[in-house]
Amino acid sequence: MTNRRDPNLFGQTPKAMKYILFGVGFILLFVILTNTTFLTIDAGSKGVLFRRFGGGLDKEHVYSQGFHVVMPWNKMYIYDVRINEAFETMEVLSSNGLTIKVELSYRFAPDPQMIGYLHDLIGPQYLDRIIKPEIRSATREVIGKYLPEELYSTKREAIQDEIFKVTSDAINAKFLTLDAVLIREVALPPTLQASIEAKLTTEQESLQYEFRLEKERKEAERKIIEAKAKAEANRILAASLSDKILQDKGIEATLQLANSPNSKVIVVGGGDKGLPLILGNQ
Repeated sequence: MTNRRDPNLFGQTPKAMKYILFGVGFILLFVILTNTTFLTIDAGSKGVLFRRFGGGLDKEHVYSQGFHVVMPWNKMYIYDVRINEAFETMEVLSSNGLTIKVELSYRFAPDPQMIGYLHDLIGPQYLDRIIKPEIRSATREVIGKYLPEELYSTKREAIQDEIFKVTSDAINAKFLTLDAVLIREVALPPTLQASIEAKLTTEQESLQYEFRLEKERKEAERKIIEAKAKAEANRILAASLSDKILQDKGIEATLQLANSPNSKVIVVGGGDKGLPLILGNQ
């Protein structure tokens, strides 16, 4: 039996396979170009380009958000330049050698216009490589100058500001910025914490007592001033009243009482110094 091939079936196979291979190749090429050539930088991000055949990292040119076309042999490094927050819990020694547990939060960001230099010098791991070690070092350095009760109460804000300044000065030279440092929690040894709280309570009670004393002192001063004012007013009034003025006032009062419907007897000149003497049943 002769084995013959059907030309209609096998004659079209190479052509169909060509189309299939072309389609697969086009899809692969599209996927590769989509992932390496056509890229979008999201909001809050910046990009820096590494040119494989054109001088390496382009540190001067920062790519902003939006759509960009990058040659497949080059690579775009994208950095989040928004302000981020991190936390740090550590044990430090105070000026008197006691161990204090401190929880910090801090906000940071890379310098948006200097990410090329940041990538060349440090890379994307700048938080672990630079910021965390500097925060820890600054916290130990600053808190080591204060007593535990100062950190616990009166000097917390000043300590925050000092840690911020020390850390900021250290990381600014590495193209990083610090937005804030906050002391979230301070944990002291239980006996020390109880002693500090008792001291603060005593100080608060003393302040309240001083406030009450000051209030009473001012009230006494007010009464003395008021009494002096009344005495001076009486002195001036007494000095200004003469017998003639009193007689005139007595006559005016007599006339007013004469018009009153109440029963009365008025003896003109019957009172002291010739003032009217009023007799009535009221």
